[in-house]
Amino acid sequence: MTGTPGAPSAQDAEAAAGQGTVGKATYEEWLGLVVIVLCCVLVAMDISVLFYAVPFVSADLTPSTTEVLWVMDIYGFLLAGLLITMGALGDRIGRRKLLLFGAAGFGVASVLAAYSSSPGLLIASRALLGVAGATLAPSTLSLIRNMFHDEGQRRTAIGLWTAGFAAGAMLGPITAGVLLERFWWGSVFLINVPVMILVIVLGPILLPEFRSPSPERFDLFSAALSLAAVLPVVYGAKRFAEGHHDWKSIAAVVAGLAVGALFIRRQRRSRDPLIDTKLFRDRAFSTAIVTTTVVQFAMLGMMMLSSQYALSVLGLRPFVASMWQLPAIATLFLGLTLAGVLAKRVRPAFIVCTGLTVAAAGFAVMSLVTADSGLALIVVGSSIMTSGVGMVVLLATDVVVASAPPERAGSASALSETSNEFGGAIGIAMLGSIALTVYRREVEDVIPPGLPATADEATRGTLQAAMEVAKSLPDPAGAALKQGSIEAFTDGLQIAVLTGSAILLVVAAAAAIALRPVRIDAQQVGE
Repeated sequence: MTGTPGAPSAQDAEAAAGQGTVGKATYEEWLGLVVIVLCCVLVAMDISVLFYAVPFVSADLTPSTTEVLWVMDIYGFLLAGLLITMGALGDRIGRRKLLLFGAAGFGVASVLAAYSSSPGLLIASRALLGVAGATLAPSTLSLIRNMFHDEGQRRTAIGLWTAGFAAGAMLGPITAGVLLERFWWGSVFLINVPVMILVIVLGPILLPEFRSPSPERFDLFSAALSLAAVLPVVYGAKRFAEGHHDWKSIAAVVAGLAVGALFIRRQRRSRDPLIDTKLFRDRAFSTAIVTTTVVQFAMLGMMMLSSQYALSVLGLRPFVASMWQLPAIATLFLGLTLAGVLAKRVRPAFIVCTGLTVAAAGFAVMSLVTADSGLALIVVGSSIMTSGVGMVVLLATDVVVASAPPERAGSASALSETSNEFGGAIGIAMLGSIALTVYRREVEDVIPPGLPATADEATRGTLQAAMEVAKSLPDPAGAALKQGSIEAFTDGLQIAVLTGSAILLVVAAAAAIALRPVRIDAQQVGE
């Protein structure tokens, strides 16, 4: 990203060692990118594909409430917890090899999940999916680093990679809704199998192999520390989002952060670290990691709040509500495309700052939502936000990839992916907690006197529960509780998105300063 105009970077030259001079990607490499993006779509889709399938799973397997939560959460927990380990492993044994092993594991785990006959087997299958997904995510991005040496082409490839993950997360509920109209719940897992077979067949043909020329010893203790650091933080953040503001949630986050400090200390002292902490001395790299964390914070928080509004306030069916996410997907692609065009002419600092400001404006539009405003403001606000997110994530990811030497591309990619997972978890937890706190404070004023204790507790818990309680009450008490709880929820939504908007603006200002020295060489963008 930085350097003498017109001169290829030393990192690119090193990446091309043994593969000829730095040049344009071939047709074969672009086909290989298709294989990579397919992996991205499925890894992201499996995070959200169960949102609408849970009622069908519950009816068939009759899991307990705790088992339902584990079915939903175990995939994301292990995916986040193992990204750093798998990124480092790919640097050592080969990124294509790890990708192919992961694809095979993902396919097998999908079949096991689809035909699970008990909640325990489904939980175990989802856990295997998380492990396999953790091998796919960093491998895909690090392979892009080795396949696309031209700066402009690499940026385009990263844009498609980013779009694959974002579209997969948003398409999960839509895909599930379509399949569940015709097939049983296991079909939401079986759709992974043909794609993974395609990856296994075409991967050895279209994807190059790359491993560190001097592979280091794999530190199993560091791998265990990374898992022990990430899992408690994600778990605690999720508990906060669910309204459990108790000592267990706090203890989980604190314990994870403490283990994380031990992990970083070991990486600094180890001769064979899983991650190169020297990367964080690069201001552009550190800023890019923070920026990707914040945009995921915003996007996942937005998806959670907007879906709750559509389902609970407007009463839309899940499938119909998910279809209204399509405009946001379209504007995400628009933002990615615009960033790629602008990157040839202006500095990354301007693009990233503009993207964050646009995303903040999207949150500001959503703050205008009221109990009676309908869906239009949610759709417009979320679409504005994702256009800004698309601009940011393309440039930020490109900075991360370009900053790392080729032999450390897997570790750098894993750091980028881990920051995404953390950002999403924190966004759901923080914005969800703000909205829930405001809701609980205001709904107290509209709870009718004499309400049974269980109904009173349910009303204070969630808007959806309050709506069910309101249905059981005669008018005018029921109508008053329904309207009052909706207004309490929208007030909480407004404060949450305004908080998110303020955070985005602060990070925009910081990124504008930190990324100011970073330039993009005109010749490397292929002009």
